[in-house]
Amino acid sequence: MAFGSYRDFIEQLDKAGELVRVTRPVATELEITEVADREMKKPGGGKALLFEKATVNGQISPFPVAINTLGSWKRMALSMGANSVDDVAAELGSLMKAKPPTNIRDTIKLLGTALDLRHAKPKIVRDGPCKEVIHKFEAPASRSEPWPDALSLSELEAGKGASETLLNLPILKCWPLDGGRFITLPCVVTKDPDTGERNVGMYRMQVYDDRSTGMHWQLQKVGARHGRRYYETGTRMPVSVFLGGDPMYPFCATAPLPDGLDEFLLAGYLRKKSVDLVKCETNDLEVPANADFVIEGYVDPSEPPRMEGPFGDHTGYYTLPEPYPAFHITAITHRKDAVYPATIVGIPPMEDFYIGGASVKLFLPIFKMNFPEIVDIALPAEGVFHNLVFVSIKKTYPMQAYKIMHGLWGMGQMMFSKYIVVVDHDVDVHNTSDVLFRLCANTDPQRDSIFTKGPSDVLDHATSEVAVGTKLGFDATKKLSGEGFKRPWPPIIRMSESVREKVSRMFGNKA
Repeated sequence: MAFGSYRDFIEQLDKAGELVRVTRPVATELEITEVADREMKKPGGGKALLFEKATVNGQISPFPVAINTLGSWKRMALSMGANSVDDVAAELGSLMKAKPPTNIRDTIKLLGTALDLRHAKPKIVRDGPCKEVIHKFEAPASRSEPWPDALSLSELEAGKGASETLLNLPILKCWPLDGGRFITLPCVVTKDPDTGERNVGMYRMQVYDDRSTGMHWQLQKVGARHGRRYYETGTRMPVSVFLGGDPMYPFCATAPLPDGLDEFLLAGYLRKKSVDLVKCETNDLEVPANADFVIEGYVDPSEPPRMEGPFGDHTGYYTLPEPYPAFHITAITHRKDAVYPATIVGIPPMEDFYIGGASVKLFLPIFKMNFPEIVDIALPAEGVFHNLVFVSIKKTYPMQAYKIMHGLWGMGQMMFSKYIVVVDHDVDVHNTSDVLFRLCANTDPQRDSIFTKGPSDVLDHATSEVAVGTKLGFDATKKLSGEGFKRPWPPIIRMSESVREKVSRMFGNKA
């Protein structure tokens, strides 16, 4: 189902018993993080939280803060208007099977066709709720001049500045050593200056002052690729950021879509309604008309990058300061009844485990189309997304596990995977204990492992060089004679089904 605003989604969560309303004042500086972290660590991800009186510098914000709204399998399914994420994945898989592709390029083309079968592409509308309140800022006349009346956080705390800016929004300072406040659920819209192809990514944004932030698009991200083209030409890069609206927007911004496939197309498919887009006030980019907040601006290639961070990241550690482009704000627009959506990341499990897990479920049919032997894939919470990948396969020939390892390392964001463990089809990859049992029982460390080199996550603090690292794959499947194994492979211990059924009849579920 399509949600008209983030508030609509929150009301749906409330009706489903999935929301806790926090009515007492809670500070956006660290306190919301502590409350949310405790909730996220509860079994099954806890409940969504709505802080109705979030405070900014001691003052209650007019905008409530919603967090952990996608932090469980049930809430992920509700955001998609489905009974389960598996149902949505199965439906997409059935559409993809209409014409089996023969290569990766065909798969990408077929995915675009499948997403477009039910709903039209995003359509442009003249106006929308995201423009109910409009604040524009006077830009400097030239690149060498400062922004008129720009305010620092300390000046705002001293009582200066009355207009609505970044510093008035309930943006969180998440962890004690963070370099400042960070927008943590921004949907960042950019366009390729050569092809006009749009991308919606999610890159954290550190607030520097009332009208500028960092733009943490990492080296391998599409937004960074778009940015490099603008840096080559020396022209200002238009960028727009939106928050809220339908919950499928932030999900699709994090989904591992192939480069060039519009995230709004996926959003339209998942919400069963095409996305209405409205042109921004100060640049030519389009954003969802039903967004809660829109932050418009640009990145200037003539400026040197600014230090961004530290930031308490999804790795469970702080990422240290690094230079990134600065994003300058030219306008902020929002709904009158806007809800500010946020998340936090840190030591798992957190809300992002369910968001990432839903992506894996949704795109598993696409993996299977290129690797039909794959049965299932899991990214355990302890692996903070791509550090650890479990894959089960229906093995039919020697070295098949290594084919899967290399294939996955060559697919999109799977290139960041540090460790891949391949197991047989009868292993539940979502049961970490089961996988570790097979890993320890079925491998000879030297024979059944492989080291290779490749790109690594920029946020990985353990690599010797930024964005460059090594990978390790384990073949924990039953070994075949063609794999250098000369001994008989023993059967795993299992009780006969007839005895299991007899004992169940005798003792029921007590045995």
